[in-house]
Amino acid sequence: MVNRRFRRVVRIGPVQVGTAYDRRGREKHTAACTAPRCGFSADYDSQAAAELAARTHQCPAR
Repeated sequence: MVNRRFRRVVRIGPVQVGTAYDRRGREKHTAACTAPRCGFSADYDSQAAAELAARTHQCPAR
């Protein structure tokens, strides 16, 4: 498990989008669903892509 320090955290529905640096110093954007038993999370190269994934996420836990 990687311990990242997220900044610019935005909540879109049950999904949180945060920005952090990876091990190589590149900026990455992560979208992760906070609903119980969902498990959705993904890394993206741009903030817009992460926010789009958050807006279109269909949570199977509902």
